[in-house]
Amino acid sequence: MTRVPATRRLATPDGDICWFEWGEPGHGASLLLLHATGFHARCWDQVVAALPEGTHVVAPDHRGHGRSFRPATLADWGASADVLLPLVDALGGRPLVGCGHSMGGQILTRLAVKRPQAFRHIVLIDPVIMDPAFYAGQDAVPVPEPAEHPVAKRRGHWDSPEQMRARFAERLPYAKWDARVLADYCTYGLLPAATGEGYELACPPALEASVYQNALRTDPHAWLSDLGVPATLIRAPTGDRGGALDFSTSPTWLELGAAIGAQRDELWADNSHFIPMESPGLVADLLAGLLANQG
Repeated sequence: MTRVPATRRLATPDGDICWFEWGEPGHGASLLLLHATGFHARCWDQVVAALPEGTHVVAPDHRGHGRSFRPATLADWGASADVLLPLVDALGGRPLVGCGHSMGGQILTRLAVKRPQAFRHIVLIDPVIMDPAFYAGQDAVPVPEPAEHPVAKRRGHWDSPEQMRARFAERLPYAKWDARVLADYCTYGLLPAATGEGYELACPPALEASVYQNALRTDPHAWLSDLGVPATLIRAPTGDRGGALDFSTSPTWLELGAAIGAQRDELWADNSHFIPMESPGLVADLLAGLLANQG
């Protein structure tokens, strides 16, 4: 289907959320896509391109990401979900199939609990929802300084999107991605630098670091017991991380599918955590099948 979305803005008390829309609402369900930490809505472009013509798709940039407003910190994952509730409401009560990757998967579960009537089905792609024991007492831990995290030291300035893409193309995890997704990540993940020279990451490294540092501060198990929307869970293989900057293995609790009563709980053994980036066509096929079954 068409690859050029319309750019929309949603005003919130804290700032504007930027969101993108492909197609127009039809008779069937619309598709809501939620991206992972450090990325942006246009990372879904190749998934959208592989969907049937006429599919209505909405994908926001999370706060602190892409072209949405930047808060001082992203320590509160619950707040990153709640700021999207007006967008769900603004869709006019249309039935939705939601799909969230990584952090976007956790956010989607919160939206589905708070707006259960809005969703026909949700798809969680390797969501950051860990063993319940990991979250115990973490909400009382002092918020750490983002500069202490290795992600905060990522290169944030580039001469051009092409320079960024060339640098990443042969490096893991990007080397395993569909080359078109990597191009989209670089093209739409940079903004003109404030200095007027070159480009800077749309999600500043220190702000991204604040997400990872506080991944256990918001406990999704506080609301998951209230999740009643039909769900599909897609997981990557688990394994030992190769360091603080290795996000390739699955963070998903192995018992999550059973805990939420998932209709499908699948291990995609040939993928890493970056499933939509590596296999956008397979993800599109999964979503198209679910949309076709919603009537």
